[in-house]
Amino acid sequence: MNIMQRAKAEPLHAVVKNGSLVVEETTPLPEGQVFELVPVEIEDSFDEEERAALHRALERGSADIEAGRTVDARDLLAKLEARR
Repeated sequence: MNIMQRAKAEPLHAVVKNGSLVVEETTPLPEGQVFELVPVEIEDSFDEEERAALHRALERGSADIEAGRTVDARDLLAKLEARR
């Protein structure tokens, strides 16, 4: 694969299961294609307070979903459009 092909390549999404890297999606790669994976650590710019606030918000959101306190996205979009 040359550099232009690499630039156009889509990322592969994978998970680790029992110590093995498993790609859980179809890919445009031909059968038997060998490629090199380079692990990349993704960092964010949150400080501890911001990260804690994010986790609290995610926990509240999860609790709302579990309790059935949700709004249908189509209804929400319709209400927002009506405000215009």
